[in-house]
Amino acid sequence: MHKSFFKYLTVGESEKDWGLYVTSVGYSKVEPNDRYPNQEHPQSHKLTWDRGRILNDYYIVFISKGKGVFGSASMQAVNIELGTCFFLLPGAWHRYKPDPASGWEEYWIGFNGYYAAQLMQKNFSSDNLLIKTGMNNDMLGLFHNLIDVSATATIGYTQQMAGITLQLLGMVHTLSVFKEPGHDPVGQLISKAKFILQESYENQVDMEAIARQLPMGYSSFRKAFKNITGESPNQYHLNLRINRAKQLLIKTALNISEIADQTGFESVYYFSKIFKKKTGVAPNVFRKQLYDKA
Repeated sequence: MHKSFFKYLTVGESEKDWGLYVTSVGYSKVEPNDRYPNQEHPQSHKLTWDRGRILNDYYIVFISKGKGVFGSASMQAVNIELGTCFFLLPGAWHRYKPDPASGWEEYWIGFNGYYAAQLMQKNFSSDNLLIKTGMNNDMLGLFHNLIDVSATATIGYTQQMAGITLQLLGMVHTLSVFKEPGHDPVGQLISKAKFILQESYENQVDMEAIARQLPMGYSSFRKAFKNITGESPNQYHLNLRINRAKQLLIKTALNISEIADQTGFESVYYFSKIFKKKTGVAPNVFRKQLYDKA
């Protein structure tokens, strides 16, 4: 996954006129027994468990790994685990922290605006700030997109981020209202495996360790994964990494060596070889073709 990242955005009149604008976006990986927060944020966003905090914007926080505790002015502190979203409301006291034994990984997006306020007030209740989304690959993808767009900061990126935030709100609302009972336990385990793989495109992955984590026997896991996705776990993970490399070639100015490193390939040579095998062209040619079409 991304290295820890956050950005606070300057909001001008053009962003406010849009009706929904982003004020902050980020991702944080907190290891077991790390101090929390483990990043230096502006004074207005300082958070301690004892004092809590009040912010001026709406926030969605998504816990993709680990577990912890969340509390607010409208609810007592409760335990939360991976696959949980929670909302922070403007002007409302809150506090949260990871469990020291597990740590956690969190994504967040801060947003506001007259249209955002209307959506939140009509569709989300202050009595239901916690929403169990599960290990949702689409939600993870939207947060990845938000971070990529924010980091690249091309012309019009603030409006792009507003659009992705709207998608995210729609997804969270759907998951909060139309909860699927999930009668397929094997399908749920494979969804969990896909989520883990999507979080691991920067690294080589031990598939047998993932099978044990589910838990499933490796041969049963591999067979079920291929039946559901049409690909073996290793091919699925490789395709995730190649698709991630494409996005970095399209959206960033990273060189080929940096992209190989960020997608978990042991060398530029091996990355270029696999990329060409999968796409038909070398990474530098892929990028050049994009510029030629522009």
